[in-house]
Amino acid sequence: MGVMITVAPTGAESRKEDVPALPTTVEEIVATAQQVEAAGAAMIHLHLRDADHEPTLDVGVGREWVAAVRESTDLVVQISTGGAVTDSFKDRLAVLEVEPDSCSVSMGTVNFGDGVFHNPPGFIRDLYRDVRERDIVPEFELFDLGHIESLRRLLRDEGVPAKGRVHCNLVCGVPGGMPGTPQAVMAAASMLPPEVSSWSATGVGRSSVSVLLTALALGGHLRVGMEDTLTLSPGRPVTSNTELVLRAAGLGRLANREPLDPTAAREVLGIAAR
Repeated sequence: MGVMITVAPTGAESRKEDVPALPTTVEEIVATAQQVEAAGAAMIHLHLRDADHEPTLDVGVGREWVAAVRESTDLVVQISTGGAVTDSFKDRLAVLEVEPDSCSVSMGTVNFGDGVFHNPPGFIRDLYRDVRERDIVPEFELFDLGHIESLRRLLRDEGVPAKGRVHCNLVCGVPGGMPGTPQAVMAAASMLPPEVSSWSATGVGRSSVSVLLTALALGGHLRVGMEDTLTLSPGRPVTSNTELVLRAAGLGRLANREPLDPTAAREVLGIAAR
């Protein structure tokens, strides 16, 4: 089985002035998308930035970014509905209007460093129902083991996504969530509901490589990017998202798992070909 590599190039936490290599304009996002596709990525997870390089959920910005990536690459385009921890539920629902191929659906509230990422059950249900009505493929974001039980209940009460596939991402190493350790990845993977058809894992910061290796060993897919990782090794900053994708692709090949192209990724996720 090949490995699907998702790249999360920007996120909402790092500031452009602190990380100049962070892509925060549509031109930088397009260049990044082209480079990571050539390096082996199949899907791009977009956090939006405004003209001042600040996190935003502006629908106009989102439509511009989604259209630009689609025009310049074949990547599966996934939008973040998490935004920043300060974004309102209303704005997090409205961003679906950009009509992505996929979107994130976070499955529970979690302490996020010094902040709190709020995802109460009522909002999760509203978001999931809207995603299904719009025929968008969700990626269920799991930051802790309790979120797996939330996913189990959601699928029981609301049914599987419109495309019939259930894809989730284990986010490991967020301060306040499950740790970025092989043991955490193994525990979470073993608890996934039977409806789950595919899963990936993200290791934040210094946990990146150990999480990637464990996911590969267990048959999972990979998510990397400057949203979560800013150093390749102690004292060596990441200079581009392409470096992280190339590392993930290299690890995949060592495990005899070639990177999937966007067409194959669409088959995994149940997304119609463009």
